[in-house]
Amino acid sequence: MMKRLGLIFLMAAAAFAQPKSNDIHVLPVQGNIYMLVGAGGNIAASIGQDGVLLVDAGTSQMSPKVLATVLQLVTAVAASPAPNRCVGLHCPESPYRWSSPSLNAIIASPAPPKPIRYIINTSIDPDHTGGNEALSALPADSKILGVTFPPVGVAPTATVIAHENVLGRMSAEINGKPAVASGLWPTDTYRGRSYKLSEFFNGEGVLLYHEPAAHTDGDSMVYFRYSDVIAAGDILSTTSYPVIDLAKGGTIQGALDGLNHILDIAIPEFRSQGGTLVIPGHGRVCDTGDVANYRNMVSIIKDRVADSIKKGMTLQQVIASKPTLEYDGLYGATSGPWTTDMFVEAVYKSLSAKH
Repeated sequence: MMKRLGLIFLMAAAAFAQPKSNDIHVLPVQGNIYMLVGAGGNIAASIGQDGVLLVDAGTSQMSPKVLATVLQLVTAVAASPAPNRCVGLHCPESPYRWSSPSLNAIIASPAPPKPIRYIINTSIDPDHTGGNEALSALPADSKILGVTFPPVGVAPTATVIAHENVLGRMSAEINGKPAVASGLWPTDTYRGRSYKLSEFFNGEGVLLYHEPAAHTDGDSMVYFRYSDVIAAGDILSTTSYPVIDLAKGGTIQGALDGLNHILDIAIPEFRSQGGTLVIPGHGRVCDTGDVANYRNMVSIIKDRVADSIKKGMTLQQVIASKPTLEYDGLYGATSGPWTTDMFVEAVYKSLSAKH
């Protein structure tokens, strides 16, 4: 057991020792859950005897590296047996009552690791769904990656799960063609406020919660009950203000409701620290205190913009008033795909739609 844990942490240490922009970094979170960083959005991976469950799939460009990393990780965690150090005739650890190096090579050889069984998409974004096709269809020649694939009888493709709004937007036709190639579509969808896998996976229940009108109208949050880890998707990001995609049904109130839902589920170990851990769509692992701070920031900015709207201020006046000023050092950006002004504009338009 210690040897296996040592291998896992060596993998993590090696990944972080010499960081490169095109590397996949592995971070053990707790329980069965690991976080893969560098594939676009963060990927949460449940690793165990039942195989692999991924929350989000990263970008299509990073799929080969994600697949190689996941299969190496599952080999280290679930397939490597504990060494049998008992040698001799009266060996209680051996069912044959005899143990030797040659016998151990036969009865203690690593079991073939099971593959990716499930992929759950937390939103429609390409940095969360781009790897769906490549990661759900395992290559015919497993020797390419130097990892043995499972025996006959295990499904060779993964089930891709998302809220039905994700499939609806992916399959909607634009100029006579689907908005997103069919190979990236989820294979299974759910419709209600929550969904659970029909059986334990890697020894724990897995629950999906739909967070309506948050980042988009198809956001899902995934809760691993035994490991006590929540994969929040883009409802939470420690690297930016919440991304409110108005065109895809996102709202500031929905984002705030999603953050409050995380806090409803999460239980701290001591004074808001430890306990339930939360994997954001982007950024570092969080605990209850981190989520509460982020939620408070979102609530304060929302109330400031709402008050400005009641005073009759225009969008440009609200942006000029800098309602995010004291938080810009942590989450602000003046350039890139999601700037501070874009966030304020999304909040303003989201709230103005109600007036």
